[in-house]
Amino acid sequence: MNIVVFGSTGSVGTHIVKQALEKGFQVRAFTRRPEKLAPQARLEVFKGDLMDRQAVEKAVSNQDAVLCAIGDGGKGGIRALGTRHIIDAMQTVGIRRIICETTLGLGESKGNLNFFWKYIMFGLLLKKAFNDHKLQEEYLFKSNLDYTIVRPAAFSDGAQTANFKVGFDGNAKGLSLKIARADVAGFMLRELETGQYVKKPVSISN
Repeated sequence: MNIVVFGSTGSVGTHIVKQALEKGFQVRAFTRRPEKLAPQARLEVFKGDLMDRQAVEKAVSNQDAVLCAIGDGGKGGIRALGTRHIIDAMQTVGIRRIICETTLGLGESKGNLNFFWKYIMFGLLLKKAFNDHKLQEEYLFKSNLDYTIVRPAAFSDGAQTANFKVGFDGNAKGLSLKIARADVAGFMLRELETGQYVKKPVSISN
């Protein structure tokens, strides 16, 4: 399978690239900083900027699927606009499958958050990033793509375990509200293979 990864040098994207190559996928890694990715078999490093629509369109061409794990360094605007450019490019070249990482706390999953995350982190400190993710999801919901929106809890370090909760509703309690970045990447690749949550958001957390 040929996949293009946006956010390929970020904290989740690096795990996606690594695990996809281990699965034998042909990976095109879209990045502004190609020097951060070492040459490997089946890895094509594609230098580009998400704000450059032509570069994004070229990057998604001849691919089977898109995996999106965009960060923005706290600016609070790159995720939504970059995703909009990816959606437009996919529609132009005729690719339908995209798996996009956003955040737990959106939609009905707001009910899973505790006071700290609901009012301090997303209500104040990370409000721009949260709203950016919200708009990012809205663009996907309104598209005609075969999207899956993955809503992970707060990232933690650690090895991939696959030992976490998936697909719980907004009333679920007893969550740690954390998940390893490697597990987020592993779930996104698993969803690519299974298609269990096409045209749906899915929450994941330990």
